[in-house]
Amino acid sequence: MTEKTIFEPYELGGISLSNRIVMAPLTRNRAGPGFVPGQLAADYYSQRASAGLIISEATQISQQGQGYQDTPGIYSQAQIDGWRKVTDAVHAAGGHIFVQLWHVGRISHVDLQPDARAPVAPSAIRAETKTFVNNGFVDVSEPRALELDEIPGIIADFRRAAANAIAAGFDGVEVHGANGYLLDQFAKDGANVRTDTYGGSIENRARLMLEVTAAVAEEIGADRTGIRISPVSPANGISSSDPQPQFDYIVEKLSERGIAFIHVVEGATAGPRDVAPFDFGALRAKFSNSYIANNGYDLALATSALSDDKADLFAFGRPFIANPDLVERLKTGAPLATLDPATLYGGGSAGYTDYPRIGG
Repeated sequence: MTEKTIFEPYELGGISLSNRIVMAPLTRNRAGPGFVPGQLAADYYSQRASAGLIISEATQISQQGQGYQDTPGIYSQAQIDGWRKVTDAVHAAGGHIFVQLWHVGRISHVDLQPDARAPVAPSAIRAETKTFVNNGFVDVSEPRALELDEIPGIIADFRRAAANAIAAGFDGVEVHGANGYLLDQFAKDGANVRTDTYGGSIENRARLMLEVTAAVAEEIGADRTGIRISPVSPANGISSSDPQPQFDYIVEKLSERGIAFIHVVEGATAGPRDVAPFDFGALRAKFSNSYIANNGYDLALATSALSDDKADLFAFGRPFIANPDLVERLKTGAPLATLDPATLYGGGSAGYTDYPRIGG
């Protein structure tokens, strides 16, 4: 019997991936005027098209959904046109790309919001974290609680953004339900103290995440829909008193919906994998389609997890920044380049499209 390898092809929904390696979403803050991705973004993503699947940087569904400066949107025609150049470049290089759609909720600042209004959240609880705005890191602004009659509009914004993504040439959509952003805020009781149908019980706190995912799947097809979740990550000041039953329930319902994948941050985002007790194996067992494992994976850990059937695909984040040819480097054992932290957020081509390939 041939042992499975992360370099072998994989069928994800109706898409034939060239390998099991996923480029994770990476916020780089380089969108142009109007929050439009430009030629630099097309170059950046096409350089990394040897990944089996690219998941784009998080992309806001509306101006209200924006939380950081110079992040791209997908709610205007100019943004759709900008993303079309990116998807065309990735496809020309033989790759596949999903867009990650987000609404940041309370992780925002009044300087980014329409008419300098307060960011929105499930409850008026300020997150103890910072955001990147006006070329620096500052405390997030005090949010206001969404009114019940505003929630259908947010679901509609996700649906419209999913349709725009297909118009822009994306192969599918990943809903951002992780890392302390809006859908995660609703799911976790550290940020959600509502007493209506979107708060209180596990079922109520899961409602918005499930409704958004259902709307996206109805719009573009379940086989082109995935979601990212982070059950125990404390990212952006989020917390939960009941992560295992909460996310067991969410994943069971997502499985019933038949979406293509769940993309799971195992542990603290970009931090310890053992930050809190959680049975990710039990979570995987509740989902009938593909499981993308994320957080701290290298070749050895991914190979071991694949051998033990702990995941189907493996997402690599920061290693892709300084290694546009990461797949080749992993396959050949070539050393990995290290990224320059000073060029992570904002700027131009330096630290974005100028990392060399092997022998380059």
